[in-house]
Amino acid sequence: MIFTPTALAGVWIIDPEPVADERGMFARTWCAREFAEHGLNAQIAQCNVSFNHRRGTVRGMHYQLAPHQEAKLVRCTAGAIFDVALAVRPGSPTWGQHVGVTLRAGERRMLYIPEGCAHGFQTLEDNSEVFYQMSEFYAPALGRGVRWDDPAFGIVWPAPVTMINERDRSYPDVSRP
Repeated sequence: MIFTPTALAGVWIIDPEPVADERGMFARTWCAREFAEHGLNAQIAQCNVSFNHRRGTVRGMHYQLAPHQEAKLVRCTAGAIFDVALAVRPGSPTWGQHVGVTLRAGERRMLYIPEGCAHGFQTLEDNSEVFYQMSEFYAPALGRGVRWDDPAFGIVWPAPVTMINERDRSYPDVSRP
């Protein structure tokens, strides 16, 4: 795998290194040893799938509080998404900064999002599916979020929003901690 750091500390783009032959190709998309060698959380507690019918659907921006903060490895398995990691670690010099990456099923690229970052995405195609590997179990009582269009963060989404649920739409504006 090829690990490429982003402008936001702890957020990595990870590309598989396919080996092709007459059958097609083979590539590793997970290796605990390689993740640990790059200082990334190599624990997997659960895996999730999100299927989204319509282009322009936004999900996020979600995170969990300690002691259930979670690292996520996100990949698009059908269609395409614009995936966003947003630093929300209190006291962090990068608080409010974000990185957005386009993930397409055919490219197999992944985004690693560390603990202390909110996560969200927008679908760029109809019938897009997202696969997550999570380092912690979902703890509903510790789940939090910030609004996808909060002006404090300045996230520029690539397409008009066609679908978003009430919870994600109604998080209040935040101020720097």
